[in-house]
Amino acid sequence: MLELAEPLWLLGLPIAVIAPWIRRGLRIRFSSFQAVHAPKNTRVLAAWLPPIIASLAMVCLTIALARPQLVDRERVVEREGIDILIVLDTSGSMEAEDFQVGGRSASRLAVSKEVIAGFVEGRPDDRVGLVVFGEEAFTQVPLTLDHTALVAMLDQVVIGMAGSRATAVGDAIAVAGKRLKELEAESRVMILLTDGKSNAGHVEPLVSAKAAAALGVRIYTIGVGTKDGGGRGGLLGMFSRTGSDLDEPMLRSIAAQTEGRYFRATDTRALKNVYATIDALEKTTAEANEFVHRDERFQVLTWVGLILLMMYSLMNETVLRRLP
Repeated sequence: MLELAEPLWLLGLPIAVIAPWIRRGLRIRFSSFQAVHAPKNTRVLAAWLPPIIASLAMVCLTIALARPQLVDRERVVEREGIDILIVLDTSGSMEAEDFQVGGRSASRLAVSKEVIAGFVEGRPDDRVGLVVFGEEAFTQVPLTLDHTALVAMLDQVVIGMAGSRATAVGDAIAVAGKRLKELEAESRVMILLTDGKSNAGHVEPLVSAKAAAALGVRIYTIGVGTKDGGGRGGLLGMFSRTGSDLDEPMLRSIAAQTEGRYFRATDTRALKNVYATIDALEKTTAEANEFVHRDERFQVLTWVGLILLMMYSLMNETVLRRLP
């Protein structure tokens, strides 16, 4: 990018252009122009050339005084990313269609996936992973900076992929905690989303939460679904309703034990607000350094201006010399 170090010199450009055309001093005076009438030969026509050259010279020198520079700026940003594991319930109750998207009923899982995808795309500097759980718990996507691949894998998450008849919250926290332990990070966060209570698995939720707290993991828990539940998707369940057996005390205890927070989301907007709040709470730290390289370009204009002034002087003293 071309910049001027001393741009105020450009205010002198009008003077630089006009000055060579202002002639002062004694002139030979004639009572009639007939005495000095001469045909318009090449020398007469070229009489305008010296002041034009002088104006160009002064313009070049004035711009040179403004010091044009070719500036190259390099901005280096060093970020301390956060490791975030999304822990998503895929048990059968997540099929309840008590949420709405665009005026249409949608399942808890479908809305959760959509909101999570937006959250992930808004954290480009953080490693994010995905653990799914139902009767069992396993890592669907390890911690990664490839968020495009993660969102694609999130799209493939379906009801029952980890078992549909129970919810192993403790095992899910344990699996996620093990993943977070494997990599060094400035901060470790787990976001657990469920609509039920822990009724399966080998590890109690609060025991897993205590172990996560010892690793420095902060857990945000989200309880989703309305109190009366919603109709199940699918042909066989289209007229059935699913009540809510959400264990809010357990989710609050998990969050409190790890210095996190518990949120309740009963509709799509509330769920989006929850993830927006978490996004605001977990800020990635960044330090930016700017390196600037300046390459002076006034030298060329200076030489051009001086050469033009020399030409002006030579013309005035030789072939285009004028009488006073």
